[in-house]
Amino acid sequence: MNNAYIRGLVFDKDGTLFDFNATWGAWARDVFVAETKGDPDRLEPLANALGYDLEKGLFHPGSLVIASTVSEIAEAALPFVPETSVEALIMRFNAAAIDAPQVETTPLVPFLTSLREAGLKLGVATNDGEEPARAHLAAAGTEALFDYIVGSDSGFGGKPAAGQLHGFCAATSLDASVCAMVGDSTHDLHAGRAAGMVTVAVLTGVAGREELSPHADVVLNSIADLPAWLGI
Repeated sequence: MNNAYIRGLVFDKDGTLFDFNATWGAWARDVFVAETKGDPDRLEPLANALGYDLEKGLFHPGSLVIASTVSEIAEAALPFVPETSVEALIMRFNAAAIDAPQVETTPLVPFLTSLREAGLKLGVATNDGEEPARAHLAAAGTEALFDYIVGSDSGFGGKPAAGQLHGFCAATSLDASVCAMVGDSTHDLHAGRAAGMVTVAVLTGVAGREELSPHADVVLNSIADLPAWLGI
């Protein structure tokens, strides 16, 4: 298949641009311990509810954290930290996330630069908040390489709805049919399908090929395989 007609790429962030468990595994334990004050009677149920393995420091494939918005994660966590509020949890999660060290799935600056030089428009659509997302991209030296960056709090909603992707098309004047959504979760792929985009799954998140392939036009090992798939 000749994929040179693709003119726009929208990337998920966590698990796509950055390795999910390598980035968020250890960070999550510290945050969960802080929120529960280390009380095992609250820490363990919180970890279980969010699909997190305390011993291994990893998220399970079915964890709601993988593709949910910060608001949805805060709502799921609230029963285990009832002395706070969803709004306060969102603020603390976002503040803590800004400083989380990000592990790139491939060297991003040369990778993204090569895509831009090939004439592609690039976007990020994440269920993370926009502020921490921009902080992570800026820390990697990549924020300026994207034409469009939105989070679940940017006014377009979150995935699996297609609002963020419709926003990309409007911002870049590209039709969805010449754009691809690139992500590591079924939420990403469902959003891409709903928007009318090509869907590209990558295996640098937690979900495996078997889970992703029914919803993807192609499954790649990582975004590093995109240039070859695009024929550039």
